[in-house]
Amino acid sequence: QVQLVESGGGLVQAGGSLRLSCAASGSILRPNIMGWYRQAPGLQRELVASITSGGITNYKDTARGRFTLSRDNAKNTVYLQMNGLKPEDTAVYYCNLNVGWAKHDYWGQGTQVTVSS
Repeated sequence: QVQLVESGGGLVQAGGSLRLSCAASGSILRPNIMGWYRQAPGLQRELVASITSGGITNYKDTARGRFTLSRDNAKNTVYLQMNGLKPEDTAVYYCNLNVGWAKHDYWGQGTQVTVSS
């Protein structure tokens, strides 16, 4: 019912920037939380940033101040602006849509972000 389409990943040098986009389509229930997770080789998937349909954001500590998550509710789209990228940011980034009250959780296919030194 719900599909998440991600874009914006790629290869960038340390200190550079990327903007990830995630567009949700289908039967979108509200309220909900949309956000980005990432998984680096050998590590568990971790939350990078999330935003509620009311605009409340949450960031991983190491991302706060460098990354900015925004949301366009009319388009059911979130954007993750990533500045000051570091090699340790290298990971597959996954878009997520969570509707906790309905016990729904959706994931995108992932987009690779590689930061070279």
